[in-house]
Amino acid sequence: MGLREFMNELKERGDLVEIDDPVSSDLDACRIAREIERPILFKNLSGMRACINLISSREILSRVLGVEPDKIAPRLADLPLKGEVRIVDDSPAREVIRRADLSTLPIMRFFERDGGAYITAGIIVTEFDGVRNASFHRMMVIGKNKVVARLVPPRHTYMLHKKAKEQGKGLKVGIVIGPDPVILFAAATRVEPGREFEYASALRGGPVELFRLDNGICVPHAEIVLEGEIERDECAREGPFVDITGTYDRVRLEPVITLDKIYHREDPIYHSIIPGGMEHQLLMGVPYEPVILRGVRHVADARNVILTRGGCTYLHAAISIRKVREGDGKNAIIAAFAAAPSLKQVVVVDEDIDILDPIELEYAIATRVRWDEDLVMVRGARGSSLDPSAAEDGTSTKVGIDATKPLGRRGAFERVTS
Repeated sequence: MGLREFMNELKERGDLVEIDDPVSSDLDACRIAREIERPILFKNLSGMRACINLISSREILSRVLGVEPDKIAPRLADLPLKGEVRIVDDSPAREVIRRADLSTLPIMRFFERDGGAYITAGIIVTEFDGVRNASFHRMMVIGKNKVVARLVPPRHTYMLHKKAKEQGKGLKVGIVIGPDPVILFAAATRVEPGREFEYASALRGGPVELFRLDNGICVPHAEIVLEGEIERDECAREGPFVDITGTYDRVRLEPVITLDKIYHREDPIYHSIIPGGMEHQLLMGVPYEPVILRGVRHVADARNVILTRGGCTYLHAAISIRKVREGDGKNAIIAAFAAAPSLKQVVVVDEDIDILDPIELEYAIATRVRWDEDLVMVRGARGSSLDPSAAEDGTSTKVGIDATKPLGRRGAFERVTS
């Protein structure tokens, strides 16, 4: 399913808001999108069609993945990482090919203190020494055909660029905007190096097609593709930029990408992700849920995991287990922190608690926790660089709450149902 087909599906379900009036990509579109919090199609965003809040809820993401909202982590945890990738000769994205000029795209400035206009839904596809990678990177516009991209060490794009530099080369890229939403999710997931498109094929249940850009990089069909190269030595200041917690990340020197060409469909739809918004949080956080579930399964009968919205879908986790031994809850806490080091808080509950319901989670804490016995505290642990409360050295205190029922007193916790 392409982006257009997915948006048509959203429209048929009554989920899509369409805005006909002209809207500026400088601050105005972000303000409107934050107020509406639903998928939006701007028909004239600085002169072009654009979508925002595309995957703005767990329910919409579940439709992308073809699974119920409460079954996402179990489904992904058990998904075989194998699929078919085909290289094809042509693509709708090649309907128009022109010299790169970023001023022709409705690239958004989101907040007053932003360092500039940012491409936020761009998937950078790279290939080096026979290995292909696809991943999200924020890119700040610094010129008509130049952006500065945040490359996080030691992640794959950073390492490929480092290897290219060691050989005296830049790193060729294709920047994909507006592909199949399944590919968005796959590119946000950390899989084995070079297997993002195989993972997308497994999610989709069918082959993923790639086509070759003129610089040799193979990319999936999309609304817009930018062709260029991450410069070997040129860097620029990147930021300020609002990250997943809704707070500003710090300014850094980052590599510059010089763009040569823009490929796009006739009347393309530009896709943008609101920094710190629900789409940002879901795409960045949900891929960790199956990772945590697999990790906890090593020590307990784990049934489900969710990263909670109040924890920015990144810092706080709720885990459902079938408790069979005393201590299972605490082991689950430790395993979760090991599986996802960015976690700051973990709550473990029994199967009868709906972990998607924050009231249910609070109920479990209120009625099943003895704070002197059921609290696990880890001081001085490395946490997330995105946590504004972390110390300067990146450490913080992590808390686990074992909100499971004692095995010997389960009858005392039985809830009235009728």
